Amino acid sequence: MGTFTPSANKVDRQWHVIDADGQVLGRIATDAARLLQGKHKAEWTPFLDRGDFIVVVNAAKVKLTGNKEEQKIYRQHSGFEGGLKETRAKIVRQRHPIRLVEEAVRGMLPKTKLGAAMYRKLKVYAGSEHPHAAQQPKKREVA
Repeated sequence: MGTFTPSANKVDRQWHVIDADGQVLGRIATDAARLLQGKHKAEWTPFLDRGDFIVVVNAAKVKLTGNKEEQKIYRQHSGFEGGLKETRAKIVRQRHPIRLVEEAVRGMLPKTKLGAAMYRKLKVYAGSEHPHAAQQPKKREVA
């Protein structure tokens, strides 16, 4: 009798909705990353993408603890000399509110092609509306 290895072809993917209104960013990100990787499933395998789809709504209303609103810095580099841009979390929230959640979750996923495939299953929206009602997503409470 051999060891059971799940197949990448037969994956039962669920859809989950996380409401970020008033929730702490880190707690949302860890829960979303866990669901995207499929670690909540009994047949989790580290080398297969068996995770679920995640829809995060109200990303503009996510809460940052402590002084992170003023002190946390988001960096991006153009690749050219002197091309580093640094932006505070308060400005990022005003200009691109979904980027707060996206970068927090991306940082918790593997830095490989598999992690990129997991990240593509994350859908983030600044408001309370999303176009994924046809998939009948389940509401997920974050502790």
